[in-house]
Amino acid sequence: MASETAQTLDRGLRLLQLVAAAPNGLTVTEAAAALGVGRAVVYRLAGTLAAHGLLRRDTSARLRLGAGVLQLGRRAQPLLADAATPPLRRLAEATGATAHLTVAEGAEAVALLVVEPSWTTFHVAYRPGSRHPLERGAAGRAILRGRTGLDGYVHSAGELQRGAHGLAAPVLGVEGLEASVGVVAFVELDEAMAGPAVLDAAAAVSAALT
Repeated sequence: MASETAQTLDRGLRLLQLVAAAPNGLTVTEAAAALGVGRAVVYRLAGTLAAHGLLRRDTSARLRLGAGVLQLGRRAQPLLADAATPPLRRLAEATGATAHLTVAEGAEAVALLVVEPSWTTFHVAYRPGSRHPLERGAAGRAILRGRTGLDGYVHSAGELQRGAHGLAAPVLGVEGLEASVGVVAFVELDEAMAGPAVLDAAAAVSAALT
C-alpha cells in the first residue's frame, strides 16, 4: 500500500510538472502518453489535483495549472527572496548595475527579486514581476542554459530594451527551481569583472537554498 501511494504521488507530481511545462495545456491523452499510463489514471490524478486547486480543465478540456499553484508559489517567494537578497545586494554594489533573480514560469522568464545599486547616479529600473520569453534576454537564456546543466554566464545587448546590456548565470543544483541571477545596465558591462561576480552570486543563491 505504501509503495502504491508513493507511485500515485510521483505520478501526480510528474503530471503537475508536465502541465507547468506546456504553455497551451495538455489533453488527457497527451498527459497519459507522457506518463506512460492509461487515460483513466490521468483522469483520477487530475481529479484529485483539481480538488486541491492545483489543476483545472479549460473550456477545451485541456489540463492547465490551477490557482492553488500560484498560492504555493507566493508562499515560496519570501523564502527565495530571503536567500537571494544578500548575494544580489553584493552583486549590485560591486557592479553598479541592477541585479535580479529571475525564475521560469512556463515559457516565460519572470523577475522575482530586483536590487538596485545604492551609489550610482543612474541605473536601470527593473520592476519585479516583469516577464519576457525565455529565449530573449540574458536572464531567460541563462535559465535555458541551466536546463542543460551548463554553468557560465550569458550576455545580451538590446534584446529586451534598446541600449540595455545584461549578464546572467543559471542557479544550479536546487531541485525544482529554474532560475538565473544577473545584472542589467544602460552601459556595456565589463565582463572581466561582472562575469565572475554574476557567477559568484548565482553560486551563493544556490548554496543558500540547498
